[in-house]
Amino acid sequence: MRSVAPLHLPVEDDRTGRVVLRDGTVAAIRPADAADAEALTAFLSGFHDPALLARFSRAAGLRPEPDGRPPDQAFTLVARRTVAHAPAIIGVGSYVRLSDASAEVAFAVDEAAQGLGLATALLERLIVDAARHGIHVFRAAVPPQNLAMLDVFRQSGFEQRAVAEPDRVLVELTLVPTAAAVWAAEERERVATSASMRRVLCPRSVAVIGVSRSPSSIGRRVFDAIVRGGFKGSTYPIARSADAVAGMRAHTSIGDIGAPVDVAIIAVPYTSVPSVVDECAAAGVKGLVVISAGFAEAGAEGRRRQAALLDQVRGYGMRMVGPNCMGIMNARPDVSLNASFSPLFPPAGRLALLSQSGALGVIVLALAAERQLGLSTFVSVGNKADISGNDLLQYWEADPETSVIALYLESFGNPQRFGRIARRVSRRKPIVAVKAGRTLAGSRAAGSHTAALAANDAAVTALFRQTGVIRAETTDDLLDIATCLEAQPLPAGPRVGIVTNAGGPGILAADACTAAGLTVPELGAATREVFRAFLPPEAGISNPVDMIATAGADEYRRAVETMLTSPDVDALLVLYTSLDESSMPAVLAAIEAGVIEARSKEGAARPVVACVMAAGPKPALRAGDERIPLYVFPENAARALGKVAAYAAWRQAPPGVFWDYPDLDRQTARAVCRDAAAGRGAGWLSQDEMRTVARAAGIPMIATVLAHTAEEARAQAVTLGLPLVAKMSAVGVVHKTEVGGVITNLASVEDVATAFETLAGRARAHGLQFEGVVLQPMIEQGVETIVGMIRDPLFGPLVGFGLGGTSVEVLGDVQFRLSPLTDRDVASLVDETRAGRLLAGYRGRPAADRAAVEELVARVSLLAEAVPEIAELDLNPVLVLPDGQGCRVVDARIRVAAVAGA
Repeated sequence: MRSVAPLHLPVEDDRTGRVVLRDGTVAAIRPADAADAEALTAFLSGFHDPALLARFSRAAGLRPEPDGRPPDQAFTLVARRTVAHAPAIIGVGSYVRLSDASAEVAFAVDEAAQGLGLATALLERLIVDAARHGIHVFRAAVPPQNLAMLDVFRQSGFEQRAVAEPDRVLVELTLVPTAAAVWAAEERERVATSASMRRVLCPRSVAVIGVSRSPSSIGRRVFDAIVRGGFKGSTYPIARSADAVAGMRAHTSIGDIGAPVDVAIIAVPYTSVPSVVDECAAAGVKGLVVISAGFAEAGAEGRRRQAALLDQVRGYGMRMVGPNCMGIMNARPDVSLNASFSPLFPPAGRLALLSQSGALGVIVLALAAERQLGLSTFVSVGNKADISGNDLLQYWEADPETSVIALYLESFGNPQRFGRIARRVSRRKPIVAVKAGRTLAGSRAAGSHTAALAANDAAVTALFRQTGVIRAETTDDLLDIATCLEAQPLPAGPRVGIVTNAGGPGILAADACTAAGLTVPELGAATREVFRAFLPPEAGISNPVDMIATAGADEYRRAVETMLTSPDVDALLVLYTSLDESSMPAVLAAIEAGVIEARSKEGAARPVVACVMAAGPKPALRAGDERIPLYVFPENAARALGKVAAYAAWRQAPPGVFWDYPDLDRQTARAVCRDAAAGRGAGWLSQDEMRTVARAAGIPMIATVLAHTAEEARAQAVTLGLPLVAKMSAVGVVHKTEVGGVITNLASVEDVATAFETLAGRARAHGLQFEGVVLQPMIEQGVETIVGMIRDPLFGPLVGFGLGGTSVEVLGDVQFRLSPLTDRDVASLVDETRAGRLLAGYRGRPAADRAAVEELVARVSLLAEAVPEIAELDLNPVLVLPDGQGCRVVDARIRVAAVAGA
């Protein structure tokens, strides 16, 4: 076993064909085809090296290879932009195979696009394609004066060797990703994406296209919101049939403005959107916010329109929010932009908010205003055809005005990329998310226990847990959590101190804290002594500290200070039940004073939240510049604090390590699965095929033989030893116990022969194609667990673990993680199950070999990554033996399916 870096280029997750360049513009990259012949020849003819033209022509397959090499030996990518309203090639990257493991690579980039990272983007995509085809080395001959191309290779982060000759530099690039290469690629993407987002979210000028005289029209509402919000830049209304709008001169088109426009807000019928985009491009607009509906949300024809719109926008190098969105906001004082049809414009703050739903966005903005939660930026992504949550996460990661990120999501476009970005961002800034659509609409046929247990929400849960994303259950919960994160420091642990003037709310708070995963510890003697000095004898000073109803301002001030400075707790929950409205202002002021006094002392950097139970509106609580979150009920405060504490623990723990095993034979495992899928189509591997894959992956199968006759079963029983288990082997059987296909405790050779005949008869009775009987030794000790994998079409491999056996669905103990798994992912996966607790030993039983089953889970994850043809894998039961004795897989099933393009 060895640790390896999580070496994964960002482009490996990209399915859009889009590349964001250093200047914030975009280009489209795709494989070249025969239709590109004329344009490609014209583009390359502008370069002076005749060998370059020949090389690219061969690589693109535009004419036959002189040595008869098949087309899959060469690959060419073209980068395109729209120039003069027509698509044009602005860059080409190509490789031509030289040997089994090496290829020659070459690039050509239009002069106007040089220095923007286009050649690097082409190189990264060529590397990914070459690696899929077993190419491990790129070679290039670069003229010594082409310093820019040499820099592309040098700054890629991949290991390289360069040899200078009189007229060229021979470069050899090793295509095995290094930590430096992955970091460089991630950083390039982050910087470019942030630049493109700034052009949209921090504009100096905005045009609203589709403004009318009617105050109720969407375009007019957006325009009025911009004016009312006090946008610090220039605002231009575009109205086809009005000379002026709200006293401001209106323009008939964006081209009539005669001044630069950074962002255009488009609120016209969908039929007019394409022509408006053309006008915006001609005027030099950098970003679009398309509020117009009638695209992907409107069915098949709408999806076609959206795809055409996206190609059009990307062709011009622009970025787009929407379509079908409510707009954007930037509350930063030097921007103050409300380019949306929301009537609410929250004050400036440090919360960044994304909403996939316009209506929910308005609601969340209202809830934020109620909680006096300030905003940095808000984006309603709508159909997120171009700008997505992944783009915004990278912008907010670097945005100094943002400290907390909140997301309302209905779907994921690219969850693998989201996971890698979120895992990085969560180390610096908390991400809180509500994911709608948690239930599976309708039922599906499941071929294994793992598939039956992997509901659609399991992938989202796994994704959030592995990346540190805080999952909120409701929009109200989202704002409760965000308020605590934005206003208070993170707790160092789960211990909560509670002070109250009423016993009932204190008990509710203690129960809610426990339910939220927090602890309410009994206070130490020193802390209790301090409380005893100023509280009456009848007060409870254990925790919760019940100061009783007579507690006034002075008691609250001293109690808050005492608890916040106590070494016994990591956070403070203050409860105040108002019995006399006239005394409430003094008590609230005392709470604020107690926090201020505590903050002046060393070791008091603990979060404090409050709950004021009184009729009427509650004033804000502020301790100097610090805002104290105020909640309606103790349960709300406890839930928020519990989520924050769990996030703090995730962030404090060191990042996980990706393990690898040198004995894992990926090549053999994939060959078996690929051949089976290609030869028979999607389906289950045979027992022999499955065991070959298991051996290649290092999966510890129990000793197993397949007997085809009763006599053969007798002979095998002598070899294996008694007692034995006999299992039916028949085509199409998924769960053997459902057809009486398992007989246990076979204590003699005759018992084995009889069992063979019995199982053969049961197979015939059920109309099954009987293959024989599987014989295995009886193991009567060990914890029965299940390890499985199901490949989600969107999220990729989901690896599961929990209590196994025939009642696995009834037990419902299985938890999931998204592959690839770190050692920390594996440990937390086991910890979250009842099986994990059983492995520690119970009722006199010895502890089981947890390390062995954790290794098995890790191997399954690696197998899933190495063999994309594995659609489903079920190891059940996996018997975990006493500590040091390993584990044994009793039964295994693997379903395969062909992979497109493999």
